[in-house]
Order: sequence, then structure tokens, then C-alpha cells
Amino acid sequence: MSMTKYLFSGFGGQGILFIGKLVAYKGLIEDKQVSWLPSYGPEMRGGTASCSVIVSDSQVGSPIVSNPDVLVAMNLPSLDRFEGSVVPGGAIYYDSSLIERDVKRTDVSAVGVPATKLASENGFPTLANMILLGKILSDRGEFTDAGIKAALGKVISARHADMLEVNLRAMQLGANYKK
Repeated sequence: MSMTKYLFSGFGGQGILFIGKLVAYKGLIEDKQVSWLPSYGPEMRGGTASCSVIVSDSQVGSPIVSNPDVLVAMNLPSLDRFEGSVVPGGAIYYDSSLIERDVKRTDVSAVGVPATKLASENGFPTLANMILLGKILSDRGEFTDAGIKAALGKVISARHADMLEVNLRAMQLGANYKK
């Protein structure tokens, strides 16, 4: 039985809920059981936002992720708040463009990706979230073009269909990132 608990966190407007939804849809497309539980402060853009996602081979009992296997921190307050909750042996991915400190724990894998910087340098300044997600899925051996394209097709509205390829390029940039 395989189950992965993700916690995505950052400021509202960084696409936290979007990447959580993308991971959930990818799981559904791959015939997994999933839960997606968004949470955000009263002021969506600029406030804190987090999203719990569980992807499992068996039924998910509760959508609440108290101890994630994978933490994604897009800002320092998120890393400060959730670093201690990651299971030993888990992974913490963080945007090293915005978080200037290292992960303090030594019992987890810590991967800093300068996602905001890479996004700006490559012409898609609003897609740091997608760069980070591409790195995560690549590291976990879950980066498949077919699965990602199908999931992107579900979460990108028809009105923004032109953004599918740009999002895919951002994810590929993250997947290919080497520190």
C-alpha cells in the first residue's frame, strides 16, 4: 500500500491551491484515491494559504495532513510553521529565492530550489510554483508528460488553455533543475 501526504504552503497568490489541485487530479487520472483540502486566510491574495493533498492506493480516511511526507514551503513563515511536522525521512522542498535559511532538521531531505528566480529569468514570473512541483515530481519518479498534461488539462480553465504549454515548460525546468 502506497500513500503520500503532501502539504503545500505559502502566500495567497503563489499558486499553492493550484499545485495541490494538480497533484490531486494527477492522482485521480492514475486511478489513485485522493483528497484535496485547501485552507487560506481571510485575505486570499497575500494572506497565508496551504493545501493538504493525500494520494493513496487505498481509501483515504481523513483529508487532514498533520504530518506530511512532503512539505512544500514557498515562503519563510510556511517553513517556520511546518518544518517540525514533517515525518522523519520525509522531504522538504522550499523556494530558496525567498527563503534565505537552511532547513534545520537533519532527519529529512531538504531541497532548495530558487524557483522565483528561475521563473523570472525564464519569462514566466508567476510560475515558481510549477517549477517547484516539477522538481518534486521528478525527484519522486512521478514526472510523466502524459499524466501531467492530462492533469493540467483538468485544472487549467478553457479560458486559459493557452497557458498549458507554458506551465508544462515551467514544470520541465524544475524537473531538470540540478543544484
